[in-house]
Amino acid sequence: MGKIILKKGREESVKRFHPWIFSGGILKNEGKINEGDLVEVLSFGGETLGWGHFQIGSIAVRMLSFGEEVPGRDFWKKRLTAAYKLRESTGLIREDNNAYRLIHGEGDSLPGLIVDIYNDTAVIQAHSAGMFLSRNEISQALTEVYGDKIKAVYDKSAATAPFKAGLELNDTYLYGSQSTHGSVLENGKIFLIDWETGQKTGFFLDQRDNRALVGSYSAGRRVLNLFCYTGGFSIYALASGAASVDSVDSSRKAVDMLERNIEANREAGIIPAGTKHESYCEDAIEFMRNSGDNKYDLIIVDPPAFAKHRGALPNALRAYQKLNAAAISRVAPGGIIFTYSCSQVVDKISFAEAVFSAAASTGRNVRILHRLTQPADHPVNIYHPEGEYLKGLVIYVE
Repeated sequence: MGKIILKKGREESVKRFHPWIFSGGILKNEGKINEGDLVEVLSFGGETLGWGHFQIGSIAVRMLSFGEEVPGRDFWKKRLTAAYKLRESTGLIREDNNAYRLIHGEGDSLPGLIVDIYNDTAVIQAHSAGMFLSRNEISQALTEVYGDKIKAVYDKSAATAPFKAGLELNDTYLYGSQSTHGSVLENGKIFLIDWETGQKTGFFLDQRDNRALVGSYSAGRRVLNLFCYTGGFSIYALASGAASVDSVDSSRKAVDMLERNIEANREAGIIPAGTKHESYCEDAIEFMRNSGDNKYDLIIVDPPAFAKHRGALPNALRAYQKLNAAAISRVAPGGIIFTYSCSQVVDKISFAEAVFSAAASTGRNVRILHRLTQPADHPVNIYHPEGEYLKGLVIYVE
């Protein structure tokens, strides 16, 4: 097994249990090390600090364990069991809510791995070569933890994998098989999930709590859901008695799924009969620019990540400012805006400043009602604050 020797003084962050080792902190490698290999990490003085997956790139090692104990044959089952117990302890796993994130990378001490549960299907995404190479062991551990509650394990790593050399990347079922679509319940709402061809693993589970909050503000209001994807916020608003909902997304496929979700919830009586809904397959920014003032009482602004690396940060902040200024200027007096950023490199202070600048540019009186973040099944490791990526504001516009 290969070894990674750190430069003098670079062990301090590892001793504080930070799970990333950057390439600039490595003095030398010992032994033959391939991308994705499990490696022993040693201090400059030769002390074993832990074990992790080696990766070619800026983040050279993602730590799996700290101390001298090597991750053994029961490692995956233990980590998955601990993650399941955390979700169970929050009351998240129940009859009316069978879709949740089981593994959230560093937040569950498995950096580079995402596992989402959709009823009886687990969807895996590997964001490191080590996790990709371990996918069969992860799948086996999932079946051991869940038993017959899991009918299929689907690996969807091809689109997100940052590693290419020498690895064949094909999305595939690692266990069982199933049709492309499945039906899940989220807080009693019905959603059809396409984990094979949908975005991410098929659904944005991280907005569950925020969707419920939108529902609590929606009764009697005219709602606009921008970047609606398959209609999560729209379903909650309609089910909560919104006067009307307009949903906008540039993806025809997403809009088609949205309409199927609305139909399923109408048939089940979750959305009241006669509730007004219109869907628009258009660019959300153009739609907002062309919409009239005071048409909406509640606007949801939930765009995709505008910045995926620090070099894109200035342009992203300008985009958030422009988009929020359009929403603030057009919402009806006494209106509510839910606005979000899922860009990890945009911190919550920078995002709030972008919204502040947007509000100032409109001249309207704006107050913050809520500061939002990700839910309990997307936990943040206290030793890895970088894991807090989702931030949002609920603002009231006079």
